[in-house]
Amino acid sequence: MKILLLGANGQLGRSFVEDGGLAARGELLVATRDGTLWDGERAEAIDLAVPGLDAQLDRLRPDVIVNAAAYTAVDRAEQEEALALRVNGEAVGELGAWAAAHDALVLHYSTDYVFDGSANVPYPVEAPTGPLGAYGRSKLAGEAALRASGADHLILRTAWVYAPHGHNFLRTMLRLGAEREELRVVADQQGAPTSTALIVHASLALLDHWFARPDARASLRGTHHVVASGHTSWHGFASAIFDEAHARGLLAHKPRVLPIATADYPTPARRPAWSVLDNTGLGQWLARPLPDWREVLREVMDRLADQAP
Repeated sequence: MKILLLGANGQLGRSFVEDGGLAARGELLVATRDGTLWDGERAEAIDLAVPGLDAQLDRLRPDVIVNAAAYTAVDRAEQEEALALRVNGEAVGELGAWAAAHDALVLHYSTDYVFDGSANVPYPVEAPTGPLGAYGRSKLAGEAALRASGADHLILRTAWVYAPHGHNFLRTMLRLGAEREELRVVADQQGAPTSTALIVHASLALLDHWFARPDARASLRGTHHVVASGHTSWHGFASAIFDEAHARGLLAHKPRVLPIATADYPTPARRPAWSVLDNTGLGQWLARPLPDWREVLREVMDRLADQAP
């Protein structure tokens, strides 16, 4: 089996490479926008911003396409919606069309931003969508294009993603926490902080189900919510990060974390106030509930502590 991983330099793509699980399941081809990995190693050069992916896919002939590539600049997307739509929407449709014609599977990642955040209970997979901004619209377009392609597909929605590497809330908080005595963090948005390690492990388990249980593919095919269990605010997440980092000696002191409202931190793009996704359906496929976000955070902080000089 030949597996093509797109977006290998992103925080999720890099986690797939470092985990090694995809490579253990087949011949792994990794692709980045410029053909170079974060460590200087060479990769396939595939840029989803450039139309006409068929030629590269015809050359590589993957059996599985894992699309971890995306336009993720939420605020900039308000001025670059056409580019966001190309990468997150049109390109996904091209991947799906090729996969449908060549009997390949597409594993694609989407987001909580497809919802408007007005709920007060976890969003089930089938909940009505209503994105608030350009980024969410582009990701919803990608979901629709992949479904319409007729390809076998798994769409995995996630939220509040972070990793020990890359640009994310965890790493920003650790940097600012080491520099400042006091931080102001939004406290009226709710979500489930989810590590890339959790997403990778769930993705590999779904792939294993797909190939081990052909009779179950009809019910597995479609959309799943891959997030940690429980929920908190950005303020709660920041406070937990500092508690865990201080306990492991990664921070000499914990800064004060003051709660603020979204209105006190205006951004070009509106964020959903409620980004909690119902992951119970995926838990049934995995035969166990997904872990609580605090447990997931502790695992990531343990890894950072192990890597510390």
